[in-house]
Amino acid sequence: MNDDITTESSQTVAAGQLRAFIERVERLEEDKQAIADDIKEVYAEMKGTGFDIKAVRSIVRLRKKDQSERQEEEAMIDLYKSALGME
Repeated sequence: MNDDITTESSQTVAAGQLRAFIERVERLEEDKQAIADDIKEVYAEMKGTGFDIKAVRSIVRLRKKDQSERQEEEAMIDLYKSALGME
């Protein structure tokens, strides 16, 4: 009988932990959506002032990389462009 109470208590604790984790994830997902909406607004502002959004997105992506990673990527792109006669 004591084992049944311990098992039930453990399951209750596990269910509570699971619920808490899920609720945290849900709150973070809401925050993520709010941030994504804010980013869209900034891009819309840039577009409204005449900036090329495709180019801006490329720059943002490049700035996330360190210099050596960018150089390696640029070298590979140059190599592929050359192979395709695009230069």
